Amino acid sequence: MTDILVIGGGIAGISAAAECARAGADVTVLETERQIGYHATGRSAAIFIRNYGNATLRALNAVAEPIFKSPGEISDAPILSPRGELMIASEAELPVLDAYLDGAVGVERLTGREAAEIVPILRPDSIAGALIERDARGIDVERMLQGYARLLRARGGRIVTGAGATAIAREAGQWRVETAQGTHAAPILVNATGAWADEVASLAGLPRIGLQPCRRSAAIIPAPAGNDIEHWPIFGSIAETWYAKPEAGKLMVSPADEDPVDPHDAWPEDMVLAEGLDRFEQAVTMQVTRVEHSWAGLRTFAPDRTPVAGFDPRAEGFFWLAGQGGYGVQTAPALSRVAAALITGGTVPIDAATRAALAPDRFS
Repeated sequence: MTDILVIGGGIAGISAAAECARAGADVTVLETERQIGYHATGRSAAIFIRNYGNATLRALNAVAEPIFKSPGEISDAPILSPRGELMIASEAELPVLDAYLDGAVGVERLTGREAAEIVPILRPDSIAGALIERDARGIDVERMLQGYARLLRARGGRIVTGAGATAIAREAGQWRVETAQGTHAAPILVNATGAWADEVASLAGLPRIGLQPCRRSAAIIPAPAGNDIEHWPIFGSIAETWYAKPEAGKLMVSPADEDPVDPHDAWPEDMVLAEGLDRFEQAVTMQVTRVEHSWAGLRTFAPDRTPVAGFDPRAEGFFWLAGQGGYGVQTAPALSRVAAALITGGTVPIDAATRAALAPDRFS
């Protein structure tokens, strides 16, 4: 028996477990796969963008940023690296650009020509406006994930892999979770299962809250000839119809798809990928001659596109940590501390309005 059972070994579950262990709790993480971070965490675009997301997410980003910059026990080496984010807009997309700039910090507005000076393959004549967030940073996701896992284990926590939940029940003040690796019990159960969070809730006898997994695809293509892309920012359409990012000397291009799907081990759809690469080609001067590698992951959203973090009022000890959408990696340092404080009775590092915006009872 343990104090807290966390179902889900992605960055959300591992970081929350580590922070609960830091607060003195005995924690066990149950992960279905044979390795942690297999699904959304391992397929992230891996970038911290301070102004990405709605007001609640920006508040979480503000809490996460200093932790990323000074990770302390999480990592003895930097987790962030210089990258930047450049977003472009057509004439029709200028209202989206203006909305993004509203309330943003550390962002400059650019002309199309200025944008093309930063990323020379962009077509300046088709850019009506642009913005750059120079302080956007790349994230070493694997270093971050393994750092939290080490922190968890150093404080007596356990990670059990190959331990997908087959049955969940509340008995005598304990949540009992049956898995292929035995039965585990604790008074508090944290549901950090990403795309499967509603499935796990149903298994525990709770109503779903309407979480929707969405597929996001990406491809690796050769770098444009004659260009040194190492210091290019991540760049793309402000309307999120495509984006590209330097990746180990090549370009990662995503169609920025967000197709609703059932929870599964995601793979890319050829037509979706082709359409996204075509949108990319229309914005740049290079042609895509071949795709070297492609993949897909799932981003899971609550109905209001804001994460869910808090105890379910309908079931004692059942804690939701889900619905992070495409923000899970960059908000993990913040959401893990929020979750640990709510679970263990510590000081919650967000204001009351942000806490209420995350609460699962907002869907009741």
